[in-house]
Amino acid sequence: MQTSLTEFVTETRPVCPPDAEQPDEVRTVGRSVIQHGPLNDRVYLMKVDPDEAPQLIRKVYGLAEEHGYSKLFAKVPQKAIPLFTQHGFTKEACVPGMQNGDGDICFMSRFLRLWRQKPADSAKMRSVLQIAAAKPPLPPSALPAGYELQEMRPRHTREMAALYARVFPSYPFPIHEPDYLEHCMKNDVRFFGAMAGDGIAALASAEMDTAHANAEMTDFATLPAHRGKRLARHLLAHMEKALPENGIRTAYTIARAVSAGMNVTFARCGYRYAGTLVNNTNIAGRIESMNVWFRQLA
Repeated sequence: MQTSLTEFVTETRPVCPPDAEQPDEVRTVGRSVIQHGPLNDRVYLMKVDPDEAPQLIRKVYGLAEEHGYSKLFAKVPQKAIPLFTQHGFTKEACVPGMQNGDGDICFMSRFLRLWRQKPADSAKMRSVLQIAAAKPPLPPSALPAGYELQEMRPRHTREMAALYARVFPSYPFPIHEPDYLEHCMKNDVRFFGAMAGDGIAALASAEMDTAHANAEMTDFATLPAHRGKRLARHLLAHMEKALPENGIRTAYTIARAVSAGMNVTFARCGYRYAGTLVNNTNIAGRIESMNVWFRQLA
């Protein structure tokens, strides 16, 4: 039976509340993980245990009603997809084999405001996908002279946070905080950097779900002075080589739908387009749509 929140569906885009610049809260509920808050104006089921799905669905609708969020978003394993569909969620992107190399995982959403389901940059988004699709895969190239790739450690977190704060006016997670980055390093997130001399020129991370053998390739950022050298591509290839030692079989990313550079990077590295998450993430100062790309590593 579909859960109803029709009283929340309106046409008006709300003004951001005063606390919208604070990081959204992440909490563990049983064996599942929920993020919610005004920054992204959503409830995000980051990890869904299928056995807990009925309670989780009630929980996310309750949070939306309590806080007035405009979108429910969930990363749903194959077993739980029918139940989420029954409760009003629709598929926005699906990654085959994302669950241990065989079971699919779908990104599913329920829009609670009419404005949230209408992308403001649809023409540009289509253009970016066309550009990415037209780019042939590129063979690996040599890292430019003067750069070195290495895994980041806790001693790097202060400089990492400063780089992220400089590149992103806003971000869905508090990566501008050194303590948060160190916490991530202790919890299945591997960060990699392109070093130029004694400083960090570019960063990326692999957020691993070792239980399901997948990793999100994310947190790509390059300082302005070092752009145009394909450092993101080199970091991506470096991470792909490093992750099999953690048992990772599927890599995926959630890239800004209006960013030709990142979409082209993944397309040229052999990633396949899986779908678009409409008005999903607060990044670079506003809520934007995101494209999902994936690649099987093993």
